[in-house]
Amino acid sequence: MPDSPRDRPSFSVTHESDPSDVLIAGFSSFGLAGLTAVDYLVENLDLEQTGYVRAEGLPSITPFKKGRPRRPIRLYSRDDLDVTVLVGELFVPPVLGELLATAVLDWTESAGVTEIAVLSGVPIPHGPDAHRTFHVATDDYHERRVDDELVPPMESGFLDGTNGSLLERGIDSPLGVGVFVTPVHAQAPDADAAVRLVDTIDETYALGVDSAPLASFAADVRRHYEDLAERIEEREPDGASDRMYM
Repeated sequence: MPDSPRDRPSFSVTHESDPSDVLIAGFSSFGLAGLTAVDYLVENLDLEQTGYVRAEGLPSITPFKKGRPRRPIRLYSRDDLDVTVLVGELFVPPVLGELLATAVLDWTESAGVTEIAVLSGVPIPHGPDAHRTFHVATDDYHERRVDDELVPPMESGFLDGTNGSLLERGIDSPLGVGVFVTPVHAQAPDADAAVRLVDTIDETYALGVDSAPLASFAADVRRHYEDLAERIEEREPDGASDRMYM
């Protein structure tokens, strides 16, 4: 007997106000660099929660802070800043990434969002010279936002899951999509990788974010994310939620 639609995983976005033109997103993946980076943006920019993404039909988590539960995928913004930040603490397997991306993209299209920037770490073998940020971006996003000298392109490969689906939609639509990626190590969170991502997004959008305190911030959230990293490794034994080659 086939599953009913109610039994199938689904995502939906709820937002309390008009979103900004730009969405910056970080999802739960190996190394947690992107997630740590967007979490730090929320703290450093003093953003307030303005929405969330509801996940139905898949194992979930309920994070909490100072004794108060929170949604696992949250949206943050501020009235005087034209940026909305998505913090995705819930690990979404790559096979369900398209469902999450579609829900986000349907919302961004209806809300008039023009750009999406994703911060992500990739667990690939690398030497010291690769300790920098790279990009994969649609033509329109590249033309508006990316300097190849500062943030070089990834040479070849592929992205899957949520990041790959976001990029694919951006190819044939007016939505500009850029994924900023940096190599990560096994520790969670990889603070050095998160610093690189924060510095890159700050240079891209002139946010005025100081990344210097990020190392201590990462130490403060390390315990919170260690359990999350263990869950990811259990569900992704090969250690990669974004498959990409340099």
